[in-house]
Amino acid sequence: MPVRVLRAAPQWRCVECISDLHLSPATPRTAAALADYLHHTDADAVLVLGDLFEVWVGDDVLDDAGSFEARVLRQFADCARHRTVAMLVGNRDFLLGPRAAAMAGWQVLDEVCVLEAFGRRTVLVHGDAQCLADVDYQRFRLQARDPAWQQQFLAQPLDRRRAFARGLRDSSEHRKRTLGMAAYPDLDPGAMHALLHQHQATTLVHGHTHRPGDEVLGDGLVRHVLTDWDLDHDPAAPRAEVLRLSAEGVQRRPLPC
Repeated sequence: MPVRVLRAAPQWRCVECISDLHLSPATPRTAAALADYLHHTDADAVLVLGDLFEVWVGDDVLDDAGSFEARVLRQFADCARHRTVAMLVGNRDFLLGPRAAAMAGWQVLDEVCVLEAFGRRTVLVHGDAQCLADVDYQRFRLQARDPAWQQQFLAQPLDRRRAFARGLRDSSEHRKRTLGMAAYPDLDPGAMHALLHQHQATTLVHGHTHRPGDEVLGDGLVRHVLTDWDLDHDPAAPRAEVLRLSAEGVQRRPLPC
């Protein structure tokens, strides 16, 4: 079962969160930055909050041991030998399964996970489930999280699944080009407040929106939004950053680009 509460070990000094790398063979610089980060980080735990991959259409993509996906997961496995590594799925890679987890050596986190560390309770989510104004996406999300739908989808030939994923991605890119960031609603304020109160936490960490920042939500609540990573599409404005949580608080740490 996915981990619902992740408790820091007493000796942990810091935890780092990343999300929205959207890795694919078309993002070699971003993939290289991740490999370098996983090799050099001194964090006691690395938590990936979704959309590590641009798309994941089933663990059978790992049948090719030399595939791009397999190479990325082996890098996580090397990192996991020295620290806790955990993964929470996003809207692009929600089909990551047990075979991928075993290869990567990561713990699987629940889609809403509470991190108990450094005297605080922090709610971790990808963020897509709380974007309530995106009605069309929420309708698709409800369908795609249904086990019967997933079983039917995964039973299709790999090429057909990849074609379906390309169609979704192309539609998303067209929407982004047409409407800009307005195409992607932010998390609903009421949903964020309810989530934090439900889990008796004051801090929310999420990705998904590609709008990094820190925001006071009121009532003593705060959220920290993770940046996406992209070192391939706009060399003039590379993005790669981790959010470090420690006893000293929250720190944004840009990576060398």
